[in-house]
Amino acid sequence: MATYTSSLFFIFFYFIFRSLSISIAIVPMNETFHYVNQGDFGIYDSEYAPSYRALPPFTSPFQICFYNTTPNAYTLALRMGTRRDGSVMPWVWEANRGKPVRENATFSLDSDGNLILADVDGRIVWQTNTANKGVVGFAILSDGNIVLRDSKGNFVWQSFDSPTDTILVGQTLRVREGPTKLVSRKSINSNTNGIYSFVIEPKRLALYYKNNMRYWSSSFTEVNRKNVNIVNATLRIVETEYEENNFHGLLCNIENSQSIFDIPYLDLGTVRYNSSLSYLRLGIDGNLRLYTYRARVRGNAWSLLYTLFDKREDEFRMIFEDECQQPNRCGKFGLCEDSQCVGCPTPNGVFAWSKDCDTKSPGCNVSEFKYYELKGVDHFTVKYTDGIGPVTRGDCESKCSKDCKCLGYFYRTDKSRCWIAYDLKTLTRVGKSTHLAYIKTPAR
Repeated sequence: MATYTSSLFFIFFYFIFRSLSISIAIVPMNETFHYVNQGDFGIYDSEYAPSYRALPPFTSPFQICFYNTTPNAYTLALRMGTRRDGSVMPWVWEANRGKPVRENATFSLDSDGNLILADVDGRIVWQTNTANKGVVGFAILSDGNIVLRDSKGNFVWQSFDSPTDTILVGQTLRVREGPTKLVSRKSINSNTNGIYSFVIEPKRLALYYKNNMRYWSSSFTEVNRKNVNIVNATLRIVETEYEENNFHGLLCNIENSQSIFDIPYLDLGTVRYNSSLSYLRLGIDGNLRLYTYRARVRGNAWSLLYTLFDKREDEFRMIFEDECQQPNRCGKFGLCEDSQCVGCPTPNGVFAWSKDCDTKSPGCNVSEFKYYELKGVDHFTVKYTDGIGPVTRGDCESKCSKDCKCLGYFYRTDKSRCWIAYDLKTLTRVGKSTHLAYIKTPAR
């Protein structure tokens, strides 16, 4: 009995010791690092024309850098490209968007396994929160994924789980427990979140303006059935039965499907250069684009392979997505047709478009404003949202009139449906008399 008890005692403490040794595993000294944001700037061309300092972590064609587009406001980011190719190198991952650091900020991996970006005053701006979780090493993989590994090679943390406006081949968006969206950059000079987002949802992939105004969504018939939902979407190179006819695709896995063929996807264009070094970007303008990279060339290493909103035609001469669908295509208030800004709507008619096209503040009291009508016109939300209804036009107008933030409403007489507009932006000429717009304007 004593021997049996001793054995249990030994086994118990063996597992306790083993679990503790895993949890307190330290990063070997040769794997730790401490880099300071100081010294000379790089001389090669990078996206947004910044000043930058390249850091030692490098796996061709990826390198970690500090960069800034305004003085003393640095982003820690991953750049893609090499000096040899002579092309502008884009930023495909960022640690601290909207939280810049200054000169002499530090980027370090400590022995406890936590990856930290700290400002010059020691304030932690960004971290992986992986202290004492078994991290033993850091790496930039050949696909651009920055990882912290444990002793078994498992990823304790990976940059693929925290995208900003870009995903690389092999990177995934998830409906649950993971990155659900990409968010555009505000402008070339301002590295903060912009007004556009690309979101994965149970029934669709969607683009939003200001988080709640949908201006595009996927039309996957595979998820139209009850209890069939999208789980995740991964950027991959898709093989076909035809030789040399592979293409980039944003592949969506779905749950509760009975068929192995239920794999909805966005076709992002035929692969070029036999290269998996490509990325999908939600641009500053709210457009989705896919770029592909040809390694080991001099000049012209990047090609624009796919653009969602673009005046182009497929083999059947059908337009893909007109640029008029982009909220800011024609500025604050412009009329768009066939991807071109064609007019400036006013109470006195449609005049020549210019960048100065705008509406006047209508005020909040009913006595302060009136409506003027535009025929054959849609708001950017009409095509991809259901609106309200069926309702009468009078009820639609009443709803807008009672809402101080409403700037106008859109109504379809053939379906008795109503759309309330809190931003007007680009209007699309559709040439159908059943599509009507009513814009608020000052009564005097």
